Amino acid sequence: MEAQNCNEKQHPRPKVVVVMVPLPAQGHLNPLLHLSHLISSYDIPVHFTGTSTHNHQAKVRLHGWHHNNNNNDNNNNNKTNSSNNIQFHDFELPPYDYDSPSNNSNVNDHYALLHMHFLALFETLKLHLRKPMYQCIQQLSVKFDRVIVIHDMLMASIVQDIKLIPNVEAFTFLPTSAFTMFLESWRLIPEILRLFFRLDPEDIPQCINSNDYFEGSDPPEIIEFVMNQVKLLGFESGWLYNTSRDLEGRYVHLMEKLPISVKHFAIGPFHPMDGFESNHQCLEWLDKQEKGSVIYVSFGSTTSLTHDQIQELAKGLEECGQKFIWVLRKADSNDVFDQDNDTKMKEPQLPQEYEEKVKNKGIMIRDWAPQIEILAHKSVGGFMSHCGWNSCIESLSMGVPIAAWPMHSDQPRNAILVSEVLKVGVVVRDWAHRSELVTSNSIKNAVNKLMVSKEGKEMKERAIKLGESIRGSIVDGGASHVERDAFIAYITR
Repeated sequence: MEAQNCNEKQHPRPKVVVVMVPLPAQGHLNPLLHLSHLISSYDIPVHFTGTSTHNHQAKVRLHGWHHNNNNNDNNNNNKTNSSNNIQFHDFELPPYDYDSPSNNSNVNDHYALLHMHFLALFETLKLHLRKPMYQCIQQLSVKFDRVIVIHDMLMASIVQDIKLIPNVEAFTFLPTSAFTMFLESWRLIPEILRLFFRLDPEDIPQCINSNDYFEGSDPPEIIEFVMNQVKLLGFESGWLYNTSRDLEGRYVHLMEKLPISVKHFAIGPFHPMDGFESNHQCLEWLDKQEKGSVIYVSFGSTTSLTHDQIQELAKGLEECGQKFIWVLRKADSNDVFDQDNDTKMKEPQLPQEYEEKVKNKGIMIRDWAPQIEILAHKSVGGFMSHCGWNSCIESLSMGVPIAAWPMHSDQPRNAILVSEVLKVGVVVRDWAHRSELVTSNSIKNAVNKLMVSKEGKEMKERAIKLGESIRGSIVDGGASHVERDAFIAYITR
């Protein structure tokens, strides 16, 4: 397979170029495309690499970069329009096969199907992307003084050869919270090294000492895949976090104390904070609602609820007495060759005439939703979420507390960060009971606790203050603003 031509357009030769290498899954594509806009706004060219389908998906689903390319920062005069400085490279992949479960009636079968898609995709990437990726970066290395490769932690095997190119420098993007990264890293440190590392009693919440929060959420094949990527790390100069020290400073600092010889840059949040432009009908509906009266319900791009769970959630939202926006759509399959709908995954079904019954208190969204714009709206007062890190930091940066309902992967640890450490959320379902059906009564109680109880009011107040702090971190002189400038200064040194 031939890689796309990576020659630059005719203009004065920049000192540095950045190449983004995301994992082709929506939760990983989205933050690196946001980061591409941030970096390119410093007048640094960015090359975003991936399959043609995933690149298209990332561009279509990106929200918030219409006119606010500088992410609330109009004081830095050396910035430019970010969209004009991003070049996409579409690599083509051959079709791949996977064995699907025979019955998709329950959530476990859906996860099995999703994981099969993912593993089959990655095997194809290893076979067909590693060489053209290297060739593309090698071509750029001739054109620029330095090539900065920012790769998803889970794409280490695809970019491992770049250490052979003298003027290429790698940085690893960590696609989850600093809290989760510290917990995972701490587990891997030999006991002898822990003797030289002092932890405060509050650094690791008591409720998470059990391995239950680390095991059982993903199949062994996925865990093995992740560990194989981690083992390949060591050629990178630094780690990039989509977080702010104002949000997770304790855990970024703990990461810096670990025996890992890399630089740490907490330069998030990557997403824009205001200046949005969207004509989605849900925003018109939100305009008519009272301030803080609506709970937004969405479980990300890799989660499908069982039929029974959808019925319970529908009943709980109907009976809770709160206004709501519910995003109910099939999860992404990660099958790049099925661009429309994966027929192996059933369309989620609501109770009969449900939308008619709730038309005065809630609306349903069946396609992709402008999540950042929704969370930024004054009428939204809570977010029922799977606690993927993108959703968490988007919600917290907008000052919106979270009803935490983790499903898999890093989500249980992120839920603990939200509910136990930051104390800006309630738990819908405890992780120890993840295999159990969440009843409509439990959902109703969790929503009302978050939205109307005294405890929920206190959570909202903390969330609002935290949101102000996070948003303040990206303006001139803020923690993330300073760290972004330090990162740009480092890669352009």
